[in-house]
Amino acid sequence: MVRRIELPGIGTKYELETKKGDKIAIVFLFPEKVQLYLLPKSSKDALSVEMNVDEARRLGNILFGATMKCEKERIEVSFSEISAIRLMLHTYRIGKNLDGKSIEDLQIRKRAGVTVIAVSRNNEVIVNPLPSFTFKEGDKIVVVGEKNQIEQFEREILEI
Repeated sequence: MVRRIELPGIGTKYELETKKGDKIAIVFLFPEKVQLYLLPKSSKDALSVEMNVDEARRLGNILFGATMKCEKERIEVSFSEISAIRLMLHTYRIGKNLDGKSIEDLQIRKRAGVTVIAVSRNNEVIVNPLPSFTFKEGDKIVVVGEKNQIEQFEREILEI
């Protein structure tokens, strides 16, 4: 369980205790500093690290496997403020079967419920491509949706 503690004029603190009894605290300080505290159950002394926001974001990406290095990657995003929302971000490589077809031609959102949020082609990134955007074999795409929508996309669109 994660506890959130507001620190008026200072920032926000999140505390987590692992099943083994180790304690982790993350403090988001104003303006844009992050402190990470680790207190292993077997120790009386806490370890601490101070990071800037970019370093903390990189650490978070590493912890959640969000580095984009593979052909097909899956990332689940949940929001602490709205825990009922769980979005899936997936990457795919466009195959020969979708070459020359547009987002609109494939009716991706209507048929599967997912949204194409980015396309990478020849080291160029197109964020939020228009429905008229036409895929080329080898494009890398990022789609967002719920788990069942992602599965529908894989069945209905990718396997055409």
